Amino acid sequence: MRLMRKPKMDMPLTRLRDQLDRMFDQPDFAMSDLLAGWTPAVDVLEDKDKLTVKAELPGFKREDINVTLHEDSLILSGERRVEEEQKQGEFYRCERYYGKFHRLVSLPSSVDAEKIEAKYQDGVLSITLPKTEKARGKKIEVGGT
Repeated sequence: MRLMRKPKMDMPLTRLRDQLDRMFDQPDFAMSDLLAGWTPAVDVLEDKDKLTVKAELPGFKREDINVTLHEDSLILSGERRVEEEQKQGEFYRCERYYGKFHRLVSLPSSVDAEKIEAKYQDGVLSITLPKTEKARGKKIEVGGT
């Protein structure tokens, strides 16, 4: 008779569960945002002194974008409202684009909240998050005899 062992939980699944738990714990999280079905593409770049987050948000107005720092997470949210209308002779076209998004980005390092800068240009939101002195680390000289 063979004994069957229960498989260990895969690490990526554990991380996914932890991320979902953190998302539901956010103060401004709404289930309707999760079901909306659209999330912008986001890049997170890290160097010695800062983190840079870039999000593709074409068709948004600057005032319709919200950026919030909450503990070790950056929360991006907003709503797009666009209406296009064209009339040319017998031709008529009217299209409307509406949609909310909510994106949570876990930050790998501590950041200085007072020095964060956000810019929106040509459909791309760029957020610069300077690291704290503690997160930058300190080089330690190695001495010898």
